[in-house]
Amino acid sequence: MRIPVVLTLALAAAAAHAQQPGPDHFRARTAADLARLCSTAAGQPDQASAVAFCHGVLAGAYGYYDVSVAAADRFVCLPNPGPTRSQIASGFVSWLKARPQYNDGQAVDVLFRYAGETFPCKR
Repeated sequence: MRIPVVLTLALAAAAAHAQQPGPDHFRARTAADLARLCSTAAGQPDQASAVAFCHGVLAGAYGYYDVSVAAADRFVCLPNPGPTRSQIASGFVSWLKARPQYNDGQAVDVLFRYAGETFPCKR
């Protein structure tokens, strides 16, 4: 007996949907959440999306900081040329591993704590 094509496609779609991350998977409420996304291992089904999400948080947070804080008031100053998003992401993950007391902190607040220690402005 042959399984109808429509049933086969429906079963395949259901299986693919079951493997998709839930709606909370790409939330970065805490620093640990952000570090988990930034360090998603190659080979994981959602690795590209998780790392892209991480990079989006990094770029968005710094972009907002860059346009909203006057140069004289900044405490984070990236060198020129600046590090890549991948370098910042891996640096943040390593930094947070050494400081687990910040795991439950707000993701962007802790990200800027890392950035301030790593890329301080020289005045």
